[in-house]
Formats: sequence, structure tokens, C-alpha cells
Amino acid sequence: MDILKRIAEQRQREEKLAWEGSFAEYLEMVRQRPELAQTSHSRVYHMIADAGVEKDENGNKNYLFFSRELFGLDRAIERLVEEYFHSAARRLDVRKRILLLMGPVSGGKSTIVTMLKRGLEQYSRTDAGAVYAIKGCPMQEEPLHLIPVSMRPGAEKELGVRIEGNLCPSCRLRVKEEYGGRIEDVPVERVLLSEDERIGIGTFSPSDPKSQDIADLTGSIDFATITEYGSESDPRAYRFDGELNKANRGLMEFQEMLKCDEKFLWNLLSLTQEGNFKAGRFALISADELIVAHTNEAEYKAFISNKKNEALQSRIIVMPIPYNLQVSEEEKIYNKLIRQSDLDHVHIAPHALHAAAIFSILTRLKESKKQGMDLVKKMRLYDGKSVDGYKEADLEELQNEHLNEGMSGIDPRYVINRISSALIRTDSDCMNALDILRAIKDGLDQHPSITKEERERYLNFISIARREYDELAKKEVQKAFVYSYEESAKTLMDNYLDNVEAFCNWTKIKDPLTGEELEPDEKLMRSIEEQIGISENAKKAFREEILIRISAYARKGKKFDYNSHDRLREAIQKKLFADLKDVVKITTSTKTPDENQLKKINEVTATLIDEYGYCPTCANDLLKYVGSLLNR
Repeated sequence: MDILKRIAEQRQREEKLAWEGSFAEYLEMVRQRPELAQTSHSRVYHMIADAGVEKDENGNKNYLFFSRELFGLDRAIERLVEEYFHSAARRLDVRKRILLLMGPVSGGKSTIVTMLKRGLEQYSRTDAGAVYAIKGCPMQEEPLHLIPVSMRPGAEKELGVRIEGNLCPSCRLRVKEEYGGRIEDVPVERVLLSEDERIGIGTFSPSDPKSQDIADLTGSIDFATITEYGSESDPRAYRFDGELNKANRGLMEFQEMLKCDEKFLWNLLSLTQEGNFKAGRFALISADELIVAHTNEAEYKAFISNKKNEALQSRIIVMPIPYNLQVSEEEKIYNKLIRQSDLDHVHIAPHALHAAAIFSILTRLKESKKQGMDLVKKMRLYDGKSVDGYKEADLEELQNEHLNEGMSGIDPRYVINRISSALIRTDSDCMNALDILRAIKDGLDQHPSITKEERERYLNFISIARREYDELAKKEVQKAFVYSYEESAKTLMDNYLDNVEAFCNWTKIKDPLTGEELEPDEKLMRSIEEQIGISENAKKAFREEILIRISAYARKGKKFDYNSHDRLREAIQKKLFADLKDVVKITTSTKTPDENQLKKINEVTATLIDEYGYCPTCANDLLKYVGSLLNR
């Protein structure tokens, strides 16, 4: 009943959006709100902008409209919105171009178009995105087209809008015959864009050139009415039901445009440049619509190599949509695909998708000529991690080194397909990183487009992903063990901070038991700092940076604690774990643990389950695996 109730409520909301009035009433509405007469490109841009924009510390924009579904494509999306949609919304010349999204398979091109379609459907149901049209027009015509061309300059000045385009043949005939030229009486209604209803959103997909008719784009003659109206040039004898007709005021997706027969592309030449197209025995028909196409890089190169395509090529804006190049964002893609599949009941162990993402990203990166920069360091920099010896300027330099980076490599669906295959074979309810990496490795032999050389490279990337996971696994168990020794960790940190303060202030430490004044314990400080790679030359700067952080906290009335400095916390954990390593090795590897060891295993397992998202199966597997790593 809840479902039926919600459907009824949705129907009532849609009914409330309905509006109908005369052209005179619509003119008054436009006078009050000129944005009602915005172009399709402007509507799309404002739809995206109204969803919100976030800026990072470097000024890069993240458009929230796309953030629900697309991950790791912020740079490509920012360029798409700023260079195409924003410019087109301001009536610059790019609005007279076809938008062509070019990128590898499963890179997000279709998702972008689908989001634009679904977004327009929802946006047209808001006040800001409302669309009004001449009632009964098969192309949901802009009502301002009723104003005669000779009177438009004055009308534009009075209303504060631009009027482009002419009445479609159907509306022109109706104004003359039904309303006797009295345009003020022509009815206007609010229309809700809908792909299913073919209102303002269309999709054209090419098929066999021998059987497909141009009428799919521009409409066709209704031969059943020829005898009634006596002429093929009578608008009443024509079906304005082609995709270009139905997509007017909105968006048309041109699937596989570059595979299309030439005769279908000729109509786009006039539409893109002049905003009109030819259909039947009529004058040029105006259309205000955003045309979006998508293709892969190989097809586009073949297209531009053909001199016959030069006219259309000049009317295309190409936007590269590469694969994501950030490990953390790749994990989000896998999580999204898993939620959309039948795998959402399966428990994926922590860091399992991270290991798969490392492999995928490595296959997409290109080697840098920058000295000392390897793919792993590059991967970490791209993912926002700090790498010793490299700064923010180095990241920008790396990103500009290969402009086509991300246009090749392993696609996300391959990883999900391999996870699915592994699950079917094992019938397990939990998968860890080793299971997934093994499944990816097994699938390389079956991948149709991978050469022998690529396979060797990919096997090496799997090994790197395994090594990265090994470190993560040891850290995870380390944290779980240290969690049980949290008081020890805090005591160790306080001891370190006392010594650092004495070192930086050139003072001594008072022994709490004897009261004796002692020199700062250099051995203790270095044993902790070495855990995170702080060199002898860098120790003074690191210690001073710690003191500055403590002072900053004190000024703000905040307490500096165990979680206030990520690198220091990591160093403390590693130091404590190094001291506990023998305990961990014995506890995780012994086949017949004693009572104390069993208690410790149970404590660590409970911590892994309660604090870090493991299930009993993968928690036990992790402990055994780390035990084997430590015993090597």
C-alpha cells in the first residue's frame, strides 16, 4: 500500500505542475521572469550549476550534479561544463556545435548522457527549469516564436530576452486557420520533459543503412491523410515525430554517430550552424536542442582521417572522457557497480577493492620522464597522497605530461566481471583481496584484446598490487593489536613529546622517580621517527613542526592528543607494533595457542570485526595471512 500511496502522491504533484493559459498570459510571465525563455543549452547549464559546486584548496571545481554517479572525472567534467555548457549557455558559438564525448569503453560517457537526460526530466519539474510550449505543437514550440520577425527587436528589448527561430509548419498553419492570426489567443501550456513520452528528449541509434529511413530523424509523410488534405506539403499530412522534432527544447543523444550513414549526418550540418533542419516539402524547421554523441578514440581517428567529413568535423566539439586515475575514486566505482548487481549480498573484505583498484589504475598510467618518478609514486600522487620529494607543482606537471593518459587500460567492468566469476566458482559469501587479485589474473588469458606484452605488464601490476596489499594487511593487524594496547600507545606518545619539547627548547627532562635531570632521549625519539622514514637531517624540522602544531592547538583551546597528527600516530603505531611483532608472529601462526594467545587472538578478531568492517571469515583469513608474512 505504501508503494501505491507514493505513486498517487507523485501523480498529484505532477497534476499541480500543469498550467495552461493564453499567449498573452505567457508574455506577462516572461516579462516577470525572462529566464523562462532560456535556450536548451542554458537550461542544461543552470541545471548542473543549481545542483551545487564545490572548490578544493587549489580552486578545482567539483560539480555535485555528477558526483552521485561519476568518480575521479572532476577535471574532465569541469572542462565539459566550463568550456561547453557554460559557453553555450551564454550564446557563444560553441552552442552551434555537436558535443562529442570521446573515451574508452566503460569510462562514463553513457553515464554522463543518461544523467543529463534524467536531470532534465527532473529539472523541468522545478520552477527554475520550467518549459512552456504552444499547446498541441508536435515539437513543443517556444511560444515567443509567435511574434512576427519584424516586431522582434522591440519585443526583445521590452521583455529582456532573445528570440531565435520560427514557427514550425504545423503551428504556422494553426495560427492562420484556427486563430485567424490572433496570436494572443494561441494557447500555451507547461510541458514536462520525458524520454519515455518523447517530449524534449530523444535518442537516435543507427542501424542497417539499407533499411533505416531518414524519417527516423526528421519525421515522415502520413500517406493515410494525403487524400484528406490533398498535398504532401500540408503540415497536417506530415508526422513531426522524428528524433530531431521530438528532442526540440531539450536534448538528443546520437548514439554511435560516427558509425552512421552520411545521409543522416547531413541534416546535422544545418541544425548545428543555423539552428534548423530540412524535413519533407517544408521550409527549414527551427530547432533548439543540445546534440550529444559519444564514441571511442579509434573511431574518431578514422572519422577525422576521411576528408569527406571535414564539414561535419568543424561542427563538433570533442570532449575527452578518460578513465579515472585515482585509486580511492576507483573503489567508489566498484562499490557502485556492486550495488547495481546481484553481488550486494556478498561481503567484500576491507582493502579488497583497493587492491583491485591499484591494479586497474596502474594499467592506465603512462611512464613519466621525470627523474625518480615510477608508476607507484605517480599513482600515490594522483590519489592525493604525499610522496617524499614531490610537491603540488609536480602533480600538475605529471598531469600535463601525457594529455591522452587514461584513454587505455583495464576498464572497471572487467574487474566486476572477474569478481562475479570468482563468486560463482567458489560459492563463497566473502571475498578478500587475494581472491579478487587471483580472479583478475586468471581472466587475463581470456581477455580478447590483451597482447602477450600487455599480459606480462599486467601480471607485474598484479604483483605490485599484492605487495601494496601486504603492507595494508600488516598495518591493519598492527592497528588491531595496538588497539588493545591503546594506553601503551598514548604513554609512548607522551614520552616522545616530552623529549621533543626538551630537545627543541634546549632543556633537560626531569626523571619522575628520582627527580634527576636528564638529556632528551635521542635513541627513543629516533626509534619512533625512523618508523616513518624521517632521516637524521630531517629530524629537527619534524620535531619543530610537532611543537608548532601543539602550540596552534593550545591557542585554539584544543587538546593535542593521539589522533591530532597522522604521521606521528602512524610512527607510534609502527614502533609499538615493532615491539609487539614477536608476540603477533607467535599468536597468529601457532597451531595450538595457549590460553593467553587464544585470548589475544579473540580480542584482535573482535577489533577487526567491530572497528574495521571485517566479517569472522575474512578476519581469521587476515590473521593467518599476516602471520605467514611475518614468518617469511
